[in-house]
Amino acid sequence: MSDSQLAIIILAAGQGTRMKSSRPKVLHRIAGVPLVAHVLATAEELGAAHIVAVVRHERDAVAAAIVEQVPQAIIVDQDEEPGTGRAVELGLGGLPDGFAGHVLVLSADVPLLDAATVRSLVTSHELGGNALTLLSAYFTDPTGSGRVIRDSEGAFESIVEQKDADPEQLLVTEINSGIYVFDAAALRTALAAIGTDNAQNEKYLTDAAAGIRASGGRIEAVPVSDPWLVAGINDRAQLSAAAAELNARIVRGWQIAGVTIQDPATTWIDLQASIAEDVEILPGTQIKGPTVIERDAVIGPDTTLVDCEIGEGAVVTRTDATLAVIGKNATVGPFAYLRAGTYLGDGGKIGTFVEIKNSRIGEGSKVPHLSYVGDTTIGEGTNIGAGAITANYDDIAKHRTEVGSHVHTGAHNVFVAPVRIGDGAKVGAGAVVRKDVPAGALAISVAPQRNVLGWVEEKRAGTAAAEAAVASDEASN
Repeated sequence: MSDSQLAIIILAAGQGTRMKSSRPKVLHRIAGVPLVAHVLATAEELGAAHIVAVVRHERDAVAAAIVEQVPQAIIVDQDEEPGTGRAVELGLGGLPDGFAGHVLVLSADVPLLDAATVRSLVTSHELGGNALTLLSAYFTDPTGSGRVIRDSEGAFESIVEQKDADPEQLLVTEINSGIYVFDAAALRTALAAIGTDNAQNEKYLTDAAAGIRASGGRIEAVPVSDPWLVAGINDRAQLSAAAAELNARIVRGWQIAGVTIQDPATTWIDLQASIAEDVEILPGTQIKGPTVIERDAVIGPDTTLVDCEIGEGAVVTRTDATLAVIGKNATVGPFAYLRAGTYLGDGGKIGTFVEIKNSRIGEGSKVPHLSYVGDTTIGEGTNIGAGAITANYDDIAKHRTEVGSHVHTGAHNVFVAPVRIGDGAKVGAGAVVRKDVPAGALAISVAPQRNVLGWVEEKRAGTAAAEAAVASDEASN
């Protein structure tokens, strides 16, 4: 079948009340992207001539998400008449006049279905000369699903909904997945004959099968080998189960591609992530969004990376990072917090209990311990002492701190921005730097130390400290 003969209708109009959410069901995410985005990706891979999405609940939000991913998608609004049959009927109306190919119907809440499986379904439809080909699956527990009933020779006979099934039919474990390929003409004819005389007063798409069969059209049910591929999402429990299943497949895919993942059960990787060979991922790690990790990097344990770039050979341990770039052979953590705009150069270090925000740290520079660095530029080969703070906010605006190359700052420094520390400069321990420091200068701002002898014995007489001091004095005399 040529691409020009295939149109896809995606059903995305449902409210999804069982999700109990203000967010439309199809915009809930697994593996970092909305449910509908998974289905759209499959549709795009198939290369259909037309992609139609039928929307209703939270129409604008759903339509925007669809068009963002597939700009050429045709958006059709479902009207007041309910039912999947009506939705497909409206979707047909969105196709060009005279479209005479085949129509693939997908559900926006069936995210794990892959293009290879659908392509095989379309091929079976074409080779069989079918008017309708539907995808089925065998479920251990088919409760709630429509059953595919076959005749004594195994040919398709009908679809029977759970509420209409007799005791014998309820024992059938082959279910209708809701994924169909129709001949366009046969579909139009069948839909025109479907009414709403049922308990829900809805126009059911499954009724089209009965109409096509009655008119002599050939129908085939093709079982899928993996039931997860047609698993629908109706509530949060199913959402979680589908997310876990998809993640397991993603993780295994990266393992096969040469990535070491110590504990797949506690490692979560989004679809958009890119990971090179010989990367090692330790337990409790989440790699989210289009994060890129170059070869030989070690990530984790207990690390979350969101939209980050990690260089070759870098080590990132117990770190939470968003929109950060980590250079080649750099080290981060443990217990580091990297906010948007963090850049760490090759061979650099961001250490324990350090927060970095909107700052560029040059090649070989280090912020090793207990520091906050915000809105700052640091040159190459610089060492920032423990407990450093860049005071970047004056209650009105943010200001930048500039630290040159080969600078060494002492412990417990505060840099009151805007301020610049020149190349090669030194800053004494405890200094509060309010003025620029010239290159090569030593900045100090603390008063000389003065020891008041006997203060504890006089002011804290009778305390353990005073007794210890007295005892020490007596021992030294």
